[in-house]
Amino acid sequence: MATTKALKAALLSVLVTCGIVSAQPALAAGQTVRVGIMSGEDEDVWRAVAANAAKQGVTVKITTFSDYTQPNEALAEHDLDANSFQHKPYLDAQIAARHYQIVPVGYTYVQPIGLYSRKVKSVAALPQDAAIGVPNDPSNEGRALLLLQANGLIKLRPDVGLLPTARDIAENPKHIQIKELDAGIVGRAIGDLDAAVVNTDWAIKAGIKIPQERIAQEKVPGNPYRNFIAVNAKDANAVWVKTIVDSYQQTNVASAILTVYHGATLPAWDGAPQH
Repeated sequence: MATTKALKAALLSVLVTCGIVSAQPALAAGQTVRVGIMSGEDEDVWRAVAANAAKQGVTVKITTFSDYTQPNEALAEHDLDANSFQHKPYLDAQIAARHYQIVPVGYTYVQPIGLYSRKVKSVAALPQDAAIGVPNDPSNEGRALLLLQANGLIKLRPDVGLLPTARDIAENPKHIQIKELDAGIVGRAIGDLDAAVVNTDWAIKAGIKIPQERIAQEKVPGNPYRNFIAVNAKDANAVWVKTIVDSYQQTNVASAILTVYHGATLPAWDGAPQH
């Protein structure tokens, strides 16, 4: 009997060492997970996520932010366990600038960025020397310029990737004036511009009518700007991470996303309902 127990113990040790059996507990029950999100509609979405997590014994504690730079800083400082507000190009730019050890662990939704106007009804109707506002942070400015290029307003230098700037404009036949503004301001300035490229969440907060005032939108298929839940790299394989991701990627959360964003934001995980 003692020999059998010893053999079982040795076998379990080998399996754990090889990663076949996890040394961690199977559940994250009883744990509190601190998650940072942007204030606004996401608060309603995360109420549904928290309710799902609670059924698995995990408490989700939400911290809201109004500045895009803060959630990653808070995560890196371990004031949060996870955040949910960004896409990969934004995180890549933040890592390059600040050397964060942060990784994505599960997709949430995509917000196709749009070109909005209260002065014209189509891209073709934009006048010569039109003033177009764009967000001034690297990833969203790049996204905005790529949208303008896709709609024939400008042409960027080849091989600029996902992070072009206004300096990368190679052709500008209409002499478009690019106005770089804070992401939270560009939508509110739409009345002073001929058009503005605005993130969906800020468009809603600015009172822009979606889709009535939208004259162009980036394509959803193959979109590199899907948002995700992110954690510090050392936590990527923690049991609670899977619990949080599973709690998010549920039908009731997809319904919450479609409802609170009025269909302008789409669930982005594999198999997620789109309406």
